[in-house]
Amino acid sequence: MANQLHIYYGNPTSGMTDGTEASSGTELSPIAVTLDASQAEAKAVKCAVRCDTGYYIEGNTTISFVGTNTAKWKVAEDNNYADAAAALSNATWLDTIALANVDSSNTIFWVKAMSSTDENPQNDTSVDVQAEGLVVASL
Repeated sequence: MANQLHIYYGNPTSGMTDGTEASSGTELSPIAVTLDASQAEAKAVKCAVRCDTGYYIEGNTTISFVGTNTAKWKVAEDNNYADAAAALSNATWLDTIALANVDSSNTIFWVKAMSSTDENPQNDTSVDVQAEGLVVASL
């Protein structure tokens, strides 16, 4: 069975099928965030999850993180935030969220990456965003 559930970034539009697909295990198209390791900094990235055409998720889709430094990442549901600054200021940031009604059009969510003043500069590729749900073929 092919992958029918995908994550997108690059300013995707709610209800549409735009965005850049994030790589799935290849790290060829990662959701990348550049932070200043000398500061306690955070940046948000607008993302979307959707199924292939002809599929939907029965129940909820869980968005979470897996990997070594998951404490440096949080996820939030979208509340029609105008931009990343609004999401950073107003979103409820959690380790895991559950999204309803995921189908073949974009369901928006946000991810936040954080740095602290006590870490060394690094290229950390140890964390992956994970989407899980029961994929069902549309009738």
